[in-house]
Amino acid sequence: MAEKVSKIHYTSHYLKGYAKLPKRIQGKQDKKEQWFRANPFDIRLETHNLQGNLKGFYAYSITRTHRALFRFITPNEVIFYDIGTHSVYK
Repeated sequence: MAEKVSKIHYTSHYLKGYAKLPKRIQGKQDKKEQWFRANPFDIRLETHNLQGNLKGFYAYSITRTHRALFRFITPNEVIFYDIGTHSVYK
């Protein structure tokens, strides 16, 4: 089992993206973040590592169209970089 995430840092870009999300999606993200803190590789999150320019980053699914983009600093500490639709990969 993966380690629990005890610390999440949020970039200003992530916080701005979160604020722009519809309230319904914000609520889903809040729930997913609880799951993420308990186990960042919980199967319900569909966490996946990224390739190419985003190698070293991971993303998990909030909805079919929305993702949270993050990177591990340590096994139990992460930085959330971006949130939104698939455009977070660009």
